[in-house]
Order: sequence, then structure tokens, then C-alpha cells
Amino acid sequence: MEERSLKIYAQEKTFFTKITNTITKLLIPTRVGINNMMIAMKRSNVLKAYESYIEAGKLEDPEKQKSALKKYEDTFALYLEALDKYVMDSIYKKVKNETATEFEKNALSNYYLVIHLKETEYIEYKSRKQKFLLELDFEDLKAADKQKILERYYPFYISKMDSLYKGILKNYSIKLADNLTPKNKQEIYEKIFALLQEYIVAILPIKMKTENKETYQNILEEYEKLENYQVGKLDQRDYIEKNMLLLGISRNLFTHSLPLVVAEQCYIKLLKDTRSLIVDTKILKKQERAYALLLDLIEDYNTKLLSTKIYWDKPEQRAWYKKFWEEFQKINEMKETNPEAYQKQKEILFVRSDLKMVYQNENRYYKIIQFYKKKLVELGAMRNLRNSYESIGNYTKKKVKAS
Repeated sequence: MEERSLKIYAQEKTFFTKITNTITKLLIPTRVGINNMMIAMKRSNVLKAYESYIEAGKLEDPEKQKSALKKYEDTFALYLEALDKYVMDSIYKKVKNETATEFEKNALSNYYLVIHLKETEYIEYKSRKQKFLLELDFEDLKAADKQKILERYYPFYISKMDSLYKGILKNYSIKLADNLTPKNKQEIYEKIFALLQEYIVAILPIKMKTENKETYQNILEEYEKLENYQVGKLDQRDYIEKNMLLLGISRNLFTHSLPLVVAEQCYIKLLKDTRSLIVDTKILKKQERAYALLLDLIEDYNTKLLSTKIYWDKPEQRAWYKKFWEEFQKINEMKETNPEAYQKQKEILFVRSDLKMVYQNENRYYKIIQFYKKKLVELGAMRNLRNSYESIGNYTKKKVKAS
């Protein structure tokens, strides 16, 4: 009797579970429809509030500006709440009941990655969650091909995403100022480069499409180069070059949220990685490609960052860079009239400048020091010295002869 009753209970449980699952599947489209209606309404409200806020900003009336800002912030909070509810009520249940699309499955997976930050990285979590929810609705609008709504949505979306990306970058910048372990510092560098790439791939094209294109003329060349690194597997050299391009573009897009001191640390990291790549590469062709990248990186570092640096920790560093810059400007005068001499003199200047840097830690960089000296000899900027020995009694004396 006991065995039979257990069997009947198991059958009943299965039967009711099936009924519940069926009813849930039937109700999902209704719930999705209701949530979509709520999102559409909240989205319309936040767009109106945003447009009013922008108009109020043109007026010289602080009270109206303050009132418009508060309304915008309130409607934005309600809009995010509706999007969050959509994820939990609709997407979660569709995934659970195996009726979700790949997009919805990926969305829920990414949502949990963001939520995971809440306990350990609360500041980043707040920005990441807002960014995720906005991206979700934006992708939904694009999939539905709602062009009229999108045209109105773009200014609001760009404004908010700019603010969120800058907030995350500032948070990373603050973290780099802490006393981190080399491993933790490396993780922050990787996060900075990943976030810069994400912004340039996802947000910058929208800005270039909707805003004045002339604003972005000075980064177009680098932007077009960066597109070559969006597909395929990258080797270490390509990875470093991609990050160099990202940093170059960031000097125009994130001047304040990625402070100069942090950008400088990122450049120094790339220089270290490239020096290591040169000395660790055994294939001559690959080594020369890494060396060519190093020259580009030194030029970027000096022209895009150090040339804009106002405050220097040590006066002697400032004096040294001033001398370097004067010589660089002088060499640049040959660019049009004598390109070959220009390239050679520029290479000599860059190698000598980096040689001075690595000599500060000679034991660590002895391999790259030898490489630089060899290059300077090849360029005719340094004499090659060979050693010979002669015996004097019981001692061997080293003689240095110039070749």
C-alpha cells in the first residue's frame, strides 16, 4: 500500500507540474505584451523629459533647469525599473520554460554577470546594470526596425551611455591609484582596454552617424585601422597595436574620465610589453615587425601624451623632454624634402630616448639595451666596440678597440 501510494503521488506531482508549465507558457506572451507596453510608455516619458531637460539647459533660469533635471532623473529611474522587470518577469521565465531565443538566453546570461558584481564592485555594478538595460532596449528597437523611435532615441541613448562609460573608466582610474598587486593591476589595464574597445565599436559609430562628422576627423584614420582588428585571432603584436590605437582615440574621447596619468601608465605598460616581445621573439621577421610597432608606440606616447603634459614630477624630466621635443620638431622639417633622412633620424631619436628610459633599470632590460645598441650601430649613430685580450705575467688585461 505504501509503495502504491508513493507511485500515485509521483504521478499526480508530474501531472500538476505539466499543467503549471503549460499555463506558464500560455501566459508568457501576455506578460511579454504587458511589459512591452509598460516599457514603451516609460520610454516615451523619459524621452520627453530628456528633451525638456535639454531645452531648459538653453534657458537662463536655474529653477526651470533644476525642475527639468529632477523630472528627467525620476522618469529615467522608472524606465530602468520597467526594463529590469522585463528581464525578470519575461526573459527569465522564457529561458526557464525553454521558449527563449538565443538573444534572450545571452541577455539573461549577461544580466547575471552584471548582478554578480553587486557584492564586490558596487560602483561598477550600478553603471554596468544601467548600461546593460539600455543596450537591451536599444537592441530591441533595432530588431523591431522602429526607425522613427530610434531617431528620437539616439540623442538620449548617446548622452546616457557616454556618462556611464566615463563613470566606469573613472572608477578604473581610481583603482589604479591604489596599491595593487601586479596581477590586479594587469586586470585593470585589460578592463580599461576592453571598455575602450566596447565604446568605440558600439557607441562611436552612432555618434559619428548622428553628429557632425567633422568633430571626428582627427581620429578617422585610427578608427579605420582599428576596424581591421575586430575579426580573426590576434597575435601578441596585433593585440598591443590594437590597444595602442584604442589609447590614441581615447585621448580625444575621454580626456577627463581617463586622466593623463592613467593613460600614461597604459602607454608605459604597452612599451614594456613590446620590449619583451622584441627580445622574446626568435624569428627575425617577427622581431622586426615588433620593433616597427615599438617605434610607432614611442611616437604615439611622445606626441599624443607627453606633448600635452603640463605637470611633471621632476624638473629634470621636463627639461629632458623639452630637448627631445625640439629635436623632434627639427627632424620633422625634413619629412617632405628628405623622407629617407627623416625616417632614419627619427628612428635614431626614438631608440636613444627609449634607451635612456631602460637604462634606469639596466639589470631588468639588459637584453633590450643590447638590441638598441645594435640598432644604433646599424644606423651609424654608435660605434661598434670589440674586445681583445693580452697576457701580462699571470694576469689577463682587457683591451677595448674601436672598429
